[in-house]
Amino acid sequence: MQKTISPSMEPSKQFCPNSACCARGQTGVGNIVIHDRKRQRYRCTCCRKTFSARRGTMLEGLRKPTELVVIVVTLLSYGCPLQAIVHAFGLDERTIASWRDRAGAHCQQVHQDIVEAGQLDLQHVQADEIRVKGCKMVVWMGLAMMVSTRLWLAGTVSLTRDRALADRLMQQVRRCARTLQALLVLTDGWSAYPGSIKRAFREKVKETPGRGRARLCLWPQLHIGTVIKLVNDLRSERVWPSNVSICPQS
Repeated sequence: MQKTISPSMEPSKQFCPNSACCARGQTGVGNIVIHDRKRQRYRCTCCRKTFSARRGTMLEGLRKPTELVVIVVTLLSYGCPLQAIVHAFGLDERTIASWRDRAGAHCQQVHQDIVEAGQLDLQHVQADEIRVKGCKMVVWMGLAMMVSTRLWLAGTVSLTRDRALADRLMQQVRRCARTLQALLVLTDGWSAYPGSIKRAFREKVKETPGRGRARLCLWPQLHIGTVIKLVNDLRSERVWPSNVSICPQS
C-alpha cells in the first residue's frame, strides 16, 4: 500500500489572516505555530484563531489533493481539452470548470495586488494585439510585456479592435509603472496606440495657486516607438529582423 506524503508545513512563512489580530500580515515573528498536521492547520498565538494552510489560495475549501488540482489547472493553461481531462482523471466537467474559474480569479487578484502596485521600473514595454478565434466568435486580445524580465504586465479582451481596447491595455501598464520613470513603449504601429499611451502616462500639474483646473502633463522621459517587421526568405527559413523607430514624447 502506497503511503501518501503530506506537504511540509512552515509556520515561519505564514501570517495570521484574522483582521482583528494585532499580528495580522506579519511573517517570521513567531506567532504562528502548527495546530494540526493531518488537516494542515495553523494557529496564531496572539488571537488563538486557527486557519487552514490553503487559506487565501485557490485551493481554499477544496477537498481534492493539491497535486491533482495543480495538474488539472496546468493542463488547462496549456490548452488541453476539457473533455480529455474529464476522461483521464474521472472528474466531473463542472468541477474542472470551477477549478479553472478559481485559478483565473486568484491569478487576477495576485496580479492586481503585486504587479499593478506601481512599483516596477519598466524601462521598456512592448505592446501588441492578436486576433483570437473562439466558439462562434472572434475577439481581439491586447497584451503588454516588460521586455527586460519577460513579465506580462497587462492583458485585455474586446470584441472590436478600437481605441477602448488600447486605452484599457495602457491603463493596466500605467498601474504597474513607477511614476515619472523613463519609459520606452514599443507597438506594432496601430494608430490608436500613441493617443492611448499619452492619455495613460500623464500627471496633473497645478502651476498656479488658487482655483482652477490642473494641467495634464506627459511624463518627461516618455518615448513611443514602432517595431517594423521585415520578412525575408533565406534557405527556406523565415528571418524577422526588427527596425525600431522612436519618437520622444515631451
